[in-house]
Amino acid sequence: MATELLTTPFGARSTAAEVLAGVDLAGRRAIVTGGASGIGVETARALAGAGAEVTLAVRDPAAGKRTADDIAATVGGTVRVGRLDLADQASVGAFAAGWRGPLHILVNNAGVMAAPLTRTAEGWETQFATNHLGHFALANALHGALAAAGGARVVSLSSVGHVNGGVDFDDPHFERRAYDPWAAYSQSKTANVLFAVEADRRWRADGIRVNALNPGRITSTNLGRHLGGLADPPAAFEPDSAAVSWKNAEQGAATSVLLAGSPLVEGVGGRYFEDCAEAAPHRPGIRRGVAAYALDPQDAARLWRLSADLTEV
Repeated sequence: MATELLTTPFGARSTAAEVLAGVDLAGRRAIVTGGASGIGVETARALAGAGAEVTLAVRDPAAGKRTADDIAATVGGTVRVGRLDLADQASVGAFAAGWRGPLHILVNNAGVMAAPLTRTAEGWETQFATNHLGHFALANALHGALAAAGGARVVSLSSVGHVNGGVDFDDPHFERRAYDPWAAYSQSKTANVLFAVEADRRWRADGIRVNALNPGRITSTNLGRHLGGLADPPAAFEPDSAAVSWKNAEQGAATSVLLAGSPLVEGVGGRYFEDCAEAAPHRPGIRRGVAAYALDPQDAARLWRLSADLTEV
C-alpha cells in the first residue's frame, strides 16, 4: 500500500527563518559544512537564530570567521568555525577528532558541481570524493557524538541532478569510462540520497534520523563556479511545477533547516524532500521528484559497503 507523502505548511517560497520561526533549538549543537557561502550561510543563520550553537565547517577559516561574525551580528547566538576540507580524508579525521561532546544536528551542505576532472590523493574522482565520501567519513566519525545527543538529525544535501544517473559501482572514479562532469555530479548526488537511506536504517536505533533533500536551483552561488556562476532566472520567471524551483539563498536553505530542526519532521528518516515537503517519485521529462534508484535499499547498502572500504571507517 502506498504511503502518503509528508507535507508541511511551507513551500518553495518559504525562507529558512520562516520555517524555524517559533522553534527553540537552545541547547542543541549543529555543524554545517560549507557554512561560509551560499545556502550554507543561511542554514547556519537560521539555526543560530533559533538558539542552536553552530559550527561552520569550512575550507577557509578566514571566510568562516567573517561569516560567523555576520551571523552573530544579525541574529546573535554562538557561531564557531572549524577547518574542514572534504576532499582530504586527513582533514575530515582531524575535524572529527577535535569535536567534543554531543552533536544534535549535522548538515552535510558543502559540495562541488560539474568540476573538471581532478583526483584526490587517493586517486578518487573529486566530485564523488567531496560530495559523498567526505561527508560519509565525517558522519561516521561523528556517529558517537550524534548518538550521545539523543534524537540527532543528519541532513544530506542532494540535487535534482541526481535524476540524470545513478552510481556506477564498477567505475565510480571514472578510471575506465570517459569523464563527464555532469555524470560525475549526478552520481555524487544520487550517492547523497543513498547515504541517507542506509544511514537512517543503520542508525535509527541510536536515535539518529537521516534525510536527503533537493534545495532547488539557487541563484548566484559559489556552487556554479566551474560554470562561470549560475545565472539568475529571467525577470519574467514564474514557478513551473514541472521544473525544479528557482530560489534565493534564504529560500534555498528552508528545506535544510526543516529537516535539521523543525518538529514537523520529528521521527522521520530515510526520505528525500524538496520545497519543504517529501518529494514525489520522479517522472521522465520532469525536473522534480526522486528517482527510484536513489531510494533503493539494496543500492544504498552496496554504496555503504563500497564507501566504508574506501574510507576505512
